[in-house]
Amino acid sequence: MLSSREIRQQFLDFFKSKGHTIVPSSPVIPFDDPTLLFTNAGMNQFKDVFLGLGTREYKRAANTQKCIRVSGKHNDLEEVGFDTYHHTFFEMLGNWSFGDYYKKEAIQWAWELLTEVWKLPKERLFATVYQTDDEAFNCWKTLTDINPEHILRFGEKDNFWEMGDTGPCGPCSEIHINLSDNPDDASLVNAGSPLCIEIWNLVFIQYNRLPDGSLEQLKDKFVDTGMGFERICAVLQNKNSNYDTDIFTPLIRKIEEITGKKYDSETNQIAMRVIADHIRTLTFAIADGALPSNEGRGYVLRRILRRASRFARKLEIHEPIIYKIVPTLVETMGDVFPEIKQNQKQVEEVIKAEEESFSETLDRGLEIFDSIIEKLKAENSKVISGEDAFKLYDTYGFPLDLTELMAREIGFTVDKQRFEELMEEQRTRSRETKKFFGAPAIVGKIDTSNLKKVEFLGYDKLDAEGKVVAQENDLIVLDQTPFYGEAGGQVGDTGKIIYDNYLIDVVDTQREGDLIIHKVDKIDFDLMDKTVKAVVDKLRRKAIMRNHSATHLIHKALREILGTHVKQAGSLVEPSRLRFDFTHYKKLSKEEIEAIEHLVNEKIRESLPLIHHRNIPFEEAKKMGALMFFGDKYGDRVNVVQFGDYSMEFCGGTHVSNTSEIGLLKITSEGSISSGIRRIEAVTGEGVEKFIDEQLQKLNELSEKYEQLLEEKLKLEKEIATLKLQEKIKELDTFLANKKQIDGFVIVSGIVQVDNMDQLKELGDVLREKLRNGVGLLASTFDNKVSFVCVVTDNLIKEKKLNAGKIVGEVAKLVGGGGGGRPHLATAGGKDISKLNEALNQFELIIKKTIQN
Repeated sequence: MLSSREIRQQFLDFFKSKGHTIVPSSPVIPFDDPTLLFTNAGMNQFKDVFLGLGTREYKRAANTQKCIRVSGKHNDLEEVGFDTYHHTFFEMLGNWSFGDYYKKEAIQWAWELLTEVWKLPKERLFATVYQTDDEAFNCWKTLTDINPEHILRFGEKDNFWEMGDTGPCGPCSEIHINLSDNPDDASLVNAGSPLCIEIWNLVFIQYNRLPDGSLEQLKDKFVDTGMGFERICAVLQNKNSNYDTDIFTPLIRKIEEITGKKYDSETNQIAMRVIADHIRTLTFAIADGALPSNEGRGYVLRRILRRASRFARKLEIHEPIIYKIVPTLVETMGDVFPEIKQNQKQVEEVIKAEEESFSETLDRGLEIFDSIIEKLKAENSKVISGEDAFKLYDTYGFPLDLTELMAREIGFTVDKQRFEELMEEQRTRSRETKKFFGAPAIVGKIDTSNLKKVEFLGYDKLDAEGKVVAQENDLIVLDQTPFYGEAGGQVGDTGKIIYDNYLIDVVDTQREGDLIIHKVDKIDFDLMDKTVKAVVDKLRRKAIMRNHSATHLIHKALREILGTHVKQAGSLVEPSRLRFDFTHYKKLSKEEIEAIEHLVNEKIRESLPLIHHRNIPFEEAKKMGALMFFGDKYGDRVNVVQFGDYSMEFCGGTHVSNTSEIGLLKITSEGSISSGIRRIEAVTGEGVEKFIDEQLQKLNELSEKYEQLLEEKLKLEKEIATLKLQEKIKELDTFLANKKQIDGFVIVSGIVQVDNMDQLKELGDVLREKLRNGVGLLASTFDNKVSFVCVVTDNLIKEKKLNAGKIVGEVAKLVGGGGGGRPHLATAGGKDISKLNEALNQFELIIKKTIQN
């Protein structure tokens, strides 16, 4: 029996023998196609060729392509696990012809591989063709020995392939295998039966669908074929289920080992199939740069992971286990797709973190779901309200399709319309669609068949002449231009197009395939075939270049300081700032941020020269050790940006010629944007000056505010002190009520609570005024000692020769201290607080002795 590895290799070897170039699989994350969340077919990487926007060095190609189908038109998620042949992740074996061979060779070679190399039973094979495609029908009938009765015609639904509502399309011929007891039963073909499955689709692209729905013949004809690798393995290994092939059995065995369950009952089989399928999707997507999040493809991954977690509950598992299957997948597929081996640790960490995060709410959410169902049963209803579905989503993280799946299992449905109404305000996921302008607008309105690849001159010059080769309203295409079209996170150039005495503002520049499209202020005259001068806004471009080059230095510094698990997950390069997203699992410390910033600025000061490797073979660039930069398109020939011997990355953007031109870099913020993804924002050059000015302005404003607050504080403290004094003055009235009479005048003494001597003296002044004719002594304890103030009214100073300084000095001796002052008010202190009451008791005696003397 052939192994899956042998089957894959035999396919590639066969087409290599037919003159095909074997090309590597493109990532499952389509870096250069905003219309796709995931690569879902082998033809995706050749889409620009079919659209007439790009070319390749070869006319024939073959490969195995990693594919994910979980969204949009191609969505197999609901079938996964419940049948045996649908998957969210699968490999597509394919061969292509770009204006070379056509139907005859494609059909002959397909039959040869299936029946002569792989020895499939001819009597079980059926070929379907488009209902009017006599050419394909006759090729099958005359060039192969298939049973003529096994050649069937079908309509557009089954046998006409289209890329979209407009664009390249054509008839297709599918090959099916009948696995039933009656191999001649044609009724099973295209009937959705697992006993008769499609194994290969041969697409013949010969038309262009116009906006009005009509078809026109293409100048070149293409062949685009796709064979489901998992399905052909099941057939060649004589298995009734894809999950029984050696592609999946190691994963199933690992799940059995982890869960302690057997792959026997229907419940266990469905759950294990779901987990085995979903771990492949998660591993390949994360390894290629995607991460679970609440938006776009990230949300799709989060849904898949949560669906797998829920099926783990079906196996009575309540802790994270999905990440534990990754090593088994790497063992079985890491040699064919080394990227999953290189990124294994990161994949495991991301999946584990997501599992742990969802696990906290999953069990509680399942309880809530059960309570909702019990309530509905009591009401004889089988429809889960939109409100309840939204609560499960918003509070417990249940994606709608997970709630629908659980409802479907018990014969219930969900009010999806109401759910969507409730979601509308919270729905922040970006809808990845084509930009509102670009090549598609031109393709639909202007004949682009003669348009060749636009030559980009902007690496070396910022103004140049070019010929207008396409114009539609405010969109202009030149045969060559110094304007950079937005790509790889770098925004498009602005500037001017000059024709005669006209200055036309270019407000943006976009890229579509090999075309660079200038968006200009609306013009009302024809420029077709005219030679114009294109002038880029130089100051703006130079600011962009500084920031773009800085992102490369940041990427390298992050990997040096945080670890090689760091990988770029997105970027934005504008004139005023840069933004860099990267994989990391915790907040950066102040010290880490400072170290990154210091390292980047050190490399800026080292004046590292730019070494720009342009238009070199992709494989050569990889051998050089260049890192892939998220967001750029990688064709057969690529550009590599290198700064000295420090940083080297794939990049099609524009850069400074020496790092010293960056001037200085300042990181302005660092934070999380989703689970496992951090974001750094920074400025360079003049942006740093502006940042410093803004910070100084803020500092000045804060300083002024501080002065105001300080004044207000002092004012409040004064007010509080006054209030406290007023409270203490009330205490003086109590002392006066207990006054004593001696020789015609009064004496008053008491203990008050104050904070310092100034407050004590202030109270002394008030007491002196209240006495009118007498002597007063106030005591307090603060700073770990006793303090006194003694006051004498003016009449007693004259008549009785009493002196406050002498009196308080005598009192202070009793607490181990001393003091003195003027006759009317004096202060003193002592260390022995325990003798305070004794001193107060002796006050009257001290005054009497003073009078006697």
